[in-house]
Amino acid sequence: MSDIKNLEQPIIICRDVHKWFETFSALRGISMEVMKGEVIVIFGPSGSGKSTFIRTLNRLEEHQQGQIIIDGIELSHDVRNIERVRMETGMVFQSFNLFPHLPVMQNITLAPIWVRKWPKEKAEEKAKQLLERVGIPEQAMKYPGQLSGGQQQRVAIARALAMEPKIMLFDEPTSALDPEMIKEVLDVMIELAKSGITMVVVTHEMGFAKAVADRMYFFDEGKIVESGTPMEIFTEPKEDRTKLFLSQILSH
Repeated sequence: MSDIKNLEQPIIICRDVHKWFETFSALRGISMEVMKGEVIVIFGPSGSGKSTFIRTLNRLEEHQQGQIIIDGIELSHDVRNIERVRMETGMVFQSFNLFPHLPVMQNITLAPIWVRKWPKEKAEEKAKQLLERVGIPEQAMKYPGQLSGGQQQRVAIARALAMEPKIMLFDEPTSALDPEMIKEVLDVMIELAKSGITMVVVTHEMGFAKAVADRMYFFDEGKIVESGTPMEIFTEPKEDRTKLFLSQILSH
């Protein structure tokens, strides 16, 4: 599987990426390459820079040093580049960020109609397909407040996919959910991972990582402490810090 992927150019290139908030260093020299179609899982303790890093990939956070290149476009102060990258990058957050005053269907069709300039009929047809795909076609006319957290997050995934992105970014997509709703969201993400889209996922869900990740990166204190395949990370972690974190997280 990986051999075929590696013939291509990386779709995400990060070289020595630094980010600081006043005196606090949030990212300290992050370098990583992601091939097209790879599923990358980023994990680590709170405050380790995971969410900050994933937000730099579509310029929700600005990096101060180093290079980030997404699908051949370097993220810089050039607003056009930022817009081009955001068109190709779907993002799903911890909180669902749906528009509460719009029904599910309009939440999903808004961006394709306004940004992609799709006719309403095309956008609605796509939205119906996506709601089917995430398992909630019957919720199209409801408002977000009428849905469970798991359903809202599945709408958020459908909304991100409606723009037909090349890359999907997930920032702890299940952390705000009740335990019984986590599986329904992870099932959608597993199906998505197997469909061949490039995914970068910040998560503590190690079962998901074992099931679909090509590579895992352990972050701590703004740095990559260790990376490897799930097999390497789970069976032979090299760094003591990784071993300690995994022993804490896997014992729960």
